[in-house]
Amino acid sequence: CCYTMFLFVYLSRCRNNPYQKVVYFKFILLSILKECMELNATRPDAVVPPVEITLYYESLCPGCRAFLTEQLFPTWILLKDIMNVNLVPFGNAKELPEDNIFSCQHGEPECYINIVEACVLYAANNAAFPVIYCMESSADILKSAKPCLQLYAPFVKWQTIESCTRGEFGHRLMHQNAVKTQALKPAHLHVPWITFNGEYTNEWEDKAMSTLFNIVCILYKGIKPPVCTGALKKLDRSFC
Repeated sequence: CCYTMFLFVYLSRCRNNPYQKVVYFKFILLSILKECMELNATRPDAVVPPVEITLYYESLCPGCRAFLTEQLFPTWILLKDIMNVNLVPFGNAKELPEDNIFSCQHGEPECYINIVEACVLYAANNAAFPVIYCMESSADILKSAKPCLQLYAPFVKWQTIESCTRGEFGHRLMHQNAVKTQALKPAHLHVPWITFNGEYTNEWEDKAMSTLFNIVCILYKGIKPPVCTGALKKLDRSFC
C-alpha cells in the first residue's frame, strides 16, 4: 500500500537518525492498521457531524504528553474520518498584559514551546497534528521541533515558525489560546482538559484517559465504521 512505499522511501533518507525511524514507524504502523481495518468499509455519512475533541494542554505537562501520544493521536489515526481534533496549547499558563508576557507552569521553556506549537498549528494546518505528536513523543520536544516539521509538514519552512514565535503574530496566537482556555465552562481545574463536542464532563474525561477510542465510536451518531464495530472482511473460500 501507499504507506509501505512511504516507509521504504523515508528509511532510505533517515538511516542515521534512529529517533526519527521510531516515530515514523509508529505513525506508519497505525496508518497501515487503519487501512487494513477499513477493507469494505462504509464511508461516514457526510450529513452527520464528526465528533469534536478539543484538548486544552501545556507542552511540558507529563500527563498532557501521555494523553496526546498514547490516546489522542492513535485514536485520530484510526478514526480521523469521524472525528476532528482541536489542540489548544496554553493550559495553566497566565497572561500578564501589563508586561506583555506569559507565565507558564513549567517555566519559560514551556512558554516558548507552547508558542512554537501554536505557530505550527496555524502554519501547518491539517498537517499539524502529526508534527505535534512527533514533538511531544520525543525526549527533547524543542530539539525535535525542526526535524518533526520537516518530516510531516515539509511545505512549511522552519524560518516561518521561528518568525512567528518571535513576532507579534505568535503572541496573538497565544492570547487567543488564553481567551479560549479562560472561557471554558466549567473552568478548567487541571490539564489535560478534554471537551467532547464542546462540552466537558468528568466522566467522559476520566474514560478518555484509557478508552478514548471507544468514546469516539459511541459519540458518533452516523453509521459506525468497521474499525468501531470490529466487523471483519469475509474472504472468498479459496484453497490450494
